[in-house]
Amino acid sequence: EVVDPTVSSAEDSARTVVSKVVDPAVTFVEDSARTVIQELMNPTEDSIRDGRYSFVKEVVDPTVSFAEDSARTVVREVVDPTVAFVEDSARTVVREVIDPAVAVIETQFQRPRDVTEQEKILDNLLASNGSRFPGDDYHSPDRKNWMAHLSVEKLTLNKIVWPGTHDSATNGIGIDVVTRPLGECQTLSIYEQLVRGTRLLDVRVQEDRHICHGILASYNVDFVIDDVIRFLSETHSEIIILEIRTEYGHKDPPEFESYLTNKLGQFLIHQDDNLFNKSLSEILPKRVICIWKPRESPRPSRGGLLWNSDYLKDNWIDTDLPWTKFQSNMNHLKDQPSLSSRRFFYRVENTLTPQADNVVVWVRPVTDRIRRCARLFISRCIAEGCIDKLQIFSTDFIDEDFFDACVGLTYARINGRI
Repeated sequence: EVVDPTVSSAEDSARTVVSKVVDPAVTFVEDSARTVIQELMNPTEDSIRDGRYSFVKEVVDPTVSFAEDSARTVVREVVDPTVAFVEDSARTVVREVIDPAVAVIETQFQRPRDVTEQEKILDNLLASNGSRFPGDDYHSPDRKNWMAHLSVEKLTLNKIVWPGTHDSATNGIGIDVVTRPLGECQTLSIYEQLVRGTRLLDVRVQEDRHICHGILASYNVDFVIDDVIRFLSETHSEIIILEIRTEYGHKDPPEFESYLTNKLGQFLIHQDDNLFNKSLSEILPKRVICIWKPRESPRPSRGGLLWNSDYLKDNWIDTDLPWTKFQSNMNHLKDQPSLSSRRFFYRVENTLTPQADNVVVWVRPVTDRIRRCARLFISRCIAEGCIDKLQIFSTDFIDEDFFDACVGLTYARINGRI
């Protein structure tokens, strides 16, 4: 569709040059030579013999020279530029069309091989290392009230492994089958996630206060806040970290800090650097650590009702390769201060991001490549000596096994098994 028409166009251009310029020039030279022969060379043999030298010098040589000059001019002014144009056009097609197309095709074939190789690495690591860790067999008798069952007197903020969800409010986002698989990272509502044990929520909003994920938009954030309040009203000792941010590429909703404080004021835990070593019993009855991350609006001030972005950090990388993300999570976690000295929350996201240049762009099949490795990651944290740094652990499509792994490790911590 590209190269053949380009070559055909070049051939047509060359034929046109030959038929309209070169052929007439050659015909003109031939006709001139015939005229010279007919009018000057035919009369008599004697005149030809007597005037041969003069004729050659004054007529033939200039005619030949004119023909040669004309031919050179045609080559220089017509043929050479035409050839150069065709060559430049061909290079442009190769550079701007063929090379990118080949690169995309190569990526489409190479990416599945990379994914398969990296999944094998994780499978081999699981086979050799296992996924056992202290507390891995713990199952809370009541996931809705799991903090209360672990003892609010013994449980401090920095000992909790917080089960979190990534893009928490994307359930039902987009059009079913069409765009939903591209943006939905959870199938449960906010309330359902909290009831099943989730204690960190990652909520993205746009200017009109609707939930969004990239260009996809969903319900109003009021539904999130109402679900949180509903859960808090049904429990007494559960503490939630609620992160709300303006999605990348969007503007901050107006007056949003005031909105949050008005809606959640009675539950909000003031920002306090000394909070991390306190037990839940010392913090209650306040229940919500709300972290507001605007893009352009002023950040919440220290000591206020809302916490700013300094208090929740992570090292997200944009990849759909499971071993690459696994290693990145581990390496960045090792670089963090230990929980005993840390004065901020640090999140590890056990998630992957679909890439636009790949055939598989739906969230679920991509993120499942690493989602199954949550227990393996905890086990490797122990093996590599950084388990005392793991704090918030988030996932797409949270399930009971992920929740049990986080709470089991928390149980082991407060009982001195780690």
